[in-house]
Amino acid sequence: MATAVEPGSQPRTPSVPVGLPLASVLGAIYVVASIAITFYLAPAFWDENIAPHVGFANILLRPLVQLAALVVLVWFGRSLLGDNPPKGVHGGIFLVISWAITIFFLWRAVALNIEGTPGLIAAGVVALFLLYLALRFFTGSRGENWSIALEEQGWFSTAGYKRSLGLRVRRLTVLGILLLGGSGVYSLMFQGTLPKDWVLELPFDNPSSVTVLPDAQYVVPGLLIALTIWFAWRAVNVPTFAEFLIATEAEMKKVSWTSKKRLAQDTVVVLTTTLLLTLFLLIVDLFWGWLLSREVINVLPGRSTLKETEQVQKAKW
Repeated sequence: MATAVEPGSQPRTPSVPVGLPLASVLGAIYVVASIAITFYLAPAFWDENIAPHVGFANILLRPLVQLAALVVLVWFGRSLLGDNPPKGVHGGIFLVISWAITIFFLWRAVALNIEGTPGLIAAGVVALFLLYLALRFFTGSRGENWSIALEEQGWFSTAGYKRSLGLRVRRLTVLGILLLGGSGVYSLMFQGTLPKDWVLELPFDNPSSVTVLPDAQYVVPGLLIALTIWFAWRAVNVPTFAEFLIATEAEMKKVSWTSKKRLAQDTVVVLTTTLLLTLFLLIVDLFWGWLLSREVINVLPGRSTLKETEQVQKAKW
């Protein structure tokens, strides 16, 4: 069968898909660069060039500018991924960043605890070994499986899971997570545990440090609140946990709840029974205490004996 070809048209060569490990590393670099631009470069540029000209409005304008920069960077990053990104790339980016943070802080801990050049050598060996493990992990099937599993659970997606089912239990679960996270953020903010700037000491011969996060006393609570809201939303939309919540609400609907009148009657019966049992146990205890402290039985010491013992103890002291 013949097919017509337009003159001058050339067949398109399909683009070579980027592998999951490479896409994860490039995505992690972009995410880290976006965080540095939003929370370090943008505030530094603003404080140096714009803050002196806006006065008191700086308190409101600078966070808005940072938020706008973050939104633009997120939009641009999503456009770079395209319509058909490698499966599991979001989970891979998260794992790469987690590995990088772990390697850095373990390298720093070893270098700070061992003084001088031996500490730097030992820290370098540890870092190289962890990099080798990370390379084996991401180039093997385990890294791919973990990345895909994280993404399939929906932790990096805004889509809901069976939104119309289990609404009441889901809302109560979200409320509980927000209350726990909000109380923790409140404690951090008003107990004075957060520094003004997050300064990190580096393990070199000359005393050196780097400001990781300016205005940490305001940025950290904001980030924690945002993460708490995101975690609360995603937790009730993870398929396995969402199915559990849906089943819980379905079982709760099958419960036959008692009426208010019957509830009041049962409450009176329970309280009356508890009071009667308390009085009965009190009378029995007093009776047996009185009987066993008689001179005929003399199992328990009487009141006079107790008074003499107390007087002897006071005299010894």
